[in-house]
Order: sequence, then structure tokens, then C-alpha cells
Amino acid sequence: MEHSVILIQQKKRIALVAHDNKKQDLLDWARWNKRLLIEHELYATGTTGKLLEQVLGTTVHKFQSGPLGGDQQIGAKIAEGIIDFMIFFWDPLSQQPHDTDVKALLRIAVVWNIPVACNRASADFMISSTLMTGEYERLVADYAPYRERLVETLVREKLDEPGLDSEPSEGSGDSSSSFTTEI
Repeated sequence: MEHSVILIQQKKRIALVAHDNKKQDLLDWARWNKRLLIEHELYATGTTGKLLEQVLGTTVHKFQSGPLGGDQQIGAKIAEGIIDFMIFFWDPLSQQPHDTDVKALLRIAVVWNIPVACNRASADFMISSTLMTGEYERLVADYAPYRERLVETLVREKLDEPGLDSEPSEGSGDSSSSFTTEI
């Protein structure tokens, strides 16, 4: 598979997300890394973003709360190339009402090859990396073949299935396929 390169600038765009049971862990981690974090552009889901603004004393781009669509909004920003990496302190022991959104967010991060830290140890390793202080060339799979696949071929294959390409005969009682316009 071919790849393209996306340049991550020296000033990183970081998504910060935490489930309710992990918010305090994320806030403690952010407080510990305040000096470094405020040098970057920060994004967060709703409640987490408000709390981070108080702890860090800086502006955070806030989305909806996770269960109200915030996870999906961050996923969209990842797909748009707006988010460079994500710190997501998720709670592996509590079922979330939006578990499918969480899985989708993690999947989209992998699709677009952005670094993801899911706990304090991995966040510490990521943020203390020498790659934080400069530009980084992130390789992203070239999805052009996927985007340009021939949908017509798929439709034709479906139509070639028995019984799908025949039109109902007159008087068959199937009025759903006929359309009459009265003027």
C-alpha cells in the first residue's frame, strides 16, 4: 500500500479525553505536564475541556461531552487532519453508554496513524519523547484506491443476482414499481 506524509508541526494539536472515572487522573497528569501542554493547541470533549482550562489556565477547544457526540467530533477532526495525537484516559472496567463511539474513535486514530496514549504511563512516554520538540513526518496509508473503488461494479454484481433485475409484469399486482403522474 502506498503512503503519504503528513507533517506534524512543532506546535502539536493534542486531543485530551477522559471517562468520568479517569478525569482526575488526566487532570493530575495535565497539571504535572502543564508547562509543556500550554505550548500546544489543546482539544477536548466538553466536561474534560472545562476542567482542563481551570487546571492549565489556557484555552482548550471544547467539543460536546463524549456521550453526546464529542468522541465522534474528535474522530472527525482526526480524519480531517486537525488532531496530531490523542491522550485518552479511558476506563477499561466500566461499561460506557457510548462504548461504540469510543471504539470508533480509537479505530479512526489507527486508520489515520495518529499516536494514542490510553493511560498515564503511555502518555508520559509520548509527551516526553524527543519527537515532541520538533516536526514529525507521519506516514498515512493512501486510501485513494478505497475512495475510488467502482461502486458501479458492486451494484452490477448485486443486480446480477437472480430475481433482482426483472421488472414485474403488468397485472402482477405489484403497484410499488409503477408510477403514474396525473396532471
